[in-house]
Amino acid sequence: MARSGNDPLHDLAHRMRNDDPRFARAMERGQPRRPREYRRRSAWLLLSVAVVLFGVGMGIADGLLIASGVVAAGAAGHLFDPQLDRPGQQSRR
Repeated sequence: MARSGNDPLHDLAHRMRNDDPRFARAMERGQPRRPREYRRRSAWLLLSVAVVLFGVGMGIADGLLIASGVVAAGAAGHLFDPQLDRPGQQSRR
């Protein structure tokens, strides 16, 4: 029996329903939201706090504030990474 050309699409849709059911339902309704991995509001907020800490630390010559700003900027940089499953890493689910 010959396989139809739609089988890969059905397989993809089935995997998407298993991986992220809320996103799959939203796609069916035609109103998808961006996946959580790509929402970066908290990263931008932390980065702005880091810049303020670093700027104030430079302004008043306080090493603790400068170091805090650098550490917060590093944490914000980590939040900008979408943390998708990479080859060789275990899934966080």
